Amino acid sequence: MTATRRTRTLHGQRMSYVEACPDAARSADDGTDDPEVVVLVHGIAGSAETWTPVLQAFEGTGCDRLLLAPELLGHGESAGVGGDFSLGAYANGLRDLLAVLGHRRVTVVGHSLGGGVAMQFAYQFPEMCSRLVLVSSGGLGRGVSPVLRLAALPGAEWVLPVLASTGLLGLGARGLRLAASLPTMGPGAVGLREAARHAASLTERAHLDAFVDTVRSVIGPGGQRVSGTDRLYLTEGLPTLVVWGDRDPVIPVGHARRAGELIPHGRLEIFEGAGHFPHCDEPERFAALLTEFCDANAPAEIDVASIGPRVASRGA
Repeated sequence: MTATRRTRTLHGQRMSYVEACPDAARSADDGTDDPEVVVLVHGIAGSAETWTPVLQAFEGTGCDRLLLAPELLGHGESAGVGGDFSLGAYANGLRDLLAVLGHRRVTVVGHSLGGGVAMQFAYQFPEMCSRLVLVSSGGLGRGVSPVLRLAALPGAEWVLPVLASTGLLGLGARGLRLAASLPTMGPGAVGLREAARHAASLTERAHLDAFVDTVRSVIGPGGQRVSGTDRLYLTEGLPTLVVWGDRDPVIPVGHARRAGELIPHGRLEIFEGAGHFPHCDEPERFAALLTEFCDANAPAEIDVASIGPRVASRGA
């Protein structure tokens, strides 16, 4: 089993994704041979590369689900200059890619910003969401790294390009990689390597513009501006797993514990010693956990019609 990079054109723009375990297939409830699909959504300034350790873990142990790691527009090898970088637009992009690929229902796994996109996808397209997995997710509270808050300040769209053109961003990325290579870093090395990869991506102007626009769509100087906590009750009937590192320096682990209280029948897993990338800190554990969670929870069957009464009763 080898992960393969593929591309599709959506609305005239290239969308890149990585596919793994292509031979995995399960018989669907309706008797067809549609594969059960798991979609892995990366975070801000990230790419499908963040899921490489997880895909390798699955390839090492075997898996019976098709794995897709799309790259959001403006990230990785996907196009996206001058586009809409809101959570709703990203969710639409996932829907469009899945429609083109012919997948009707999927388990959505989202990391950081990708968690916000995953929640938005489940909210906008409940009939397409089988299960929901949130990994160090945005959209569950105000707290967020000061670095991301700085990127939301007025003038960031002018300052960051200067830093990129003078080589300072690239120098910072190399510094992070060097720090990650130090033997004294221990478990923190994984987070530094991922941060270095994200920082290096911003040396490309298209990625930098998408980063600034995306940050401003979800974060303000005071913290995260977009929250899905008031709608978590709608996950009733949708198997939901929350995964977090207890040493996350980007989004506080307290968000995970609060979400665990708000999600009906949700499951919370804290990776001790892990940072903002628990799936990279312990990919084998994460892959095993994801498999166990999917095996233990049948795909949800939620339609739009069922949501109306719940929303109405909540406001009564």
